[in-house]
Amino acid sequence: MNTLSETTSVLESSPVSTWRKSDTMWMLGLYGTAIGAGVLFLPINAGIGGLIPLIIMALIAFPMTFYAHRGLCRFVLSGKNGGEDITEVVEEHFGVGAGKLITLLYFFAIYPILLVYGVAITNTVDSFITHQLHLSSPPRAVLSLVLILGLMTVVRFGETMIVKAMSILVFPFVATLMLLALYLIPNWSGAIFDTSAIAASTSGSSLLVTLWLAIPVMVFSFNHSPIISSFAVAKRKEYGDDAEKKCSRILSYSHIMMVLTVMFFVFSCALSLSTADLLEAKAQNISILSYLANHFNNPIIGYIAPLIAAVAISKSFLGHYLGAREGLNGMMIKSLRSRGKTASVDKLNRITAIFMLLTTWLVATLNPSILGMIETLGGPVIAMLLFLMPMYAIQKVPAMKKYSGKISNVFVVIMGLIAMSAIVYSLLG
Repeated sequence: MNTLSETTSVLESSPVSTWRKSDTMWMLGLYGTAIGAGVLFLPINAGIGGLIPLIIMALIAFPMTFYAHRGLCRFVLSGKNGGEDITEVVEEHFGVGAGKLITLLYFFAIYPILLVYGVAITNTVDSFITHQLHLSSPPRAVLSLVLILGLMTVVRFGETMIVKAMSILVFPFVATLMLLALYLIPNWSGAIFDTSAIAASTSGSSLLVTLWLAIPVMVFSFNHSPIISSFAVAKRKEYGDDAEKKCSRILSYSHIMMVLTVMFFVFSCALSLSTADLLEAKAQNISILSYLANHFNNPIIGYIAPLIAAVAISKSFLGHYLGAREGLNGMMIKSLRSRGKTASVDKLNRITAIFMLLTTWLVATLNPSILGMIETLGGPVIAMLLFLMPMYAIQKVPAMKKYSGKISNVFVVIMGLIAMSAIVYSLLG
């Protein structure tokens, strides 16, 4: 009897079974990185095809995002040394040459999205100043510098502060998103039940093509791969050998939260608008919030929409910054190492911060129209690194062999290939 009670008490106090404050912070941090500006465009892309694609997307959203991100997390945790980030683990498993190539791809999968968010936050605040506050537009160079410096100030306080800031920003964002979804309920109509045929005739796409082209949008909207490496390293330091189980548990809670809130918001928006409305929003190249504010001519949404967008973009900027910094630092470390040199992490972080500030400020000031294209081109790289590389590692890396033979692995590979082929199709089309 004593042995049983001792075993029970050990299980109850084990690191995996106990839930810490840091686990909650990371759960919200993961959610914060994923649920950003991409979600504000998802209802437009997802709703155009009608009800059936929406239902299928709702069913595959959780397994698609959870299994892919868990695979990447396991890959980072498979490194021999506890403090290794993704760039070091890649080199350990695949060699110096492949390490340099994948680190370069990792950086270019994340860095363009950071530039997109730099432009997006500037446009959002500028629009709010001119349309809602009815003031004259400030000089773009000054506005973008102030906003990016503000975000970079949070970065200067370190990784813990970034995750904490994102986990705090999650609450007003989710609350407002859910309130808006509930607010739209009286406007729900049966228009979406008749939209499949209209959408097909308007866009020349069948149900399968609509679904096929919506997958990359989902990958982007739920993507939080930039913060996975930092998450895995932090949890390995905290939990040691129990890190994989704990990470999987945190990821599952975070993804349940993502799918429930995002898909409810998507369904509410899609049920409130017709296919013609959604096609118009797509043609105007604006977020669903901006379109809803104009469509319902509601001043409350007019004020809330830019606020939600600014919070969403800020959260995602901070999360993607961690990944972009990791990629750039990794490239500099590998370059220095090949010449027999080293540099401190603080020095590398300072160089990265200056580079990110100057380039993001320059792009945000110039406001180029090619950013949408950069984001689309970054999609295949995200799909390759998030979906395909960890699955390849499961087959080739001894430390990951224990995860082989699962149906979920096949599912992740198929989703990754669909995402990559759909983006290629849309670019060629």
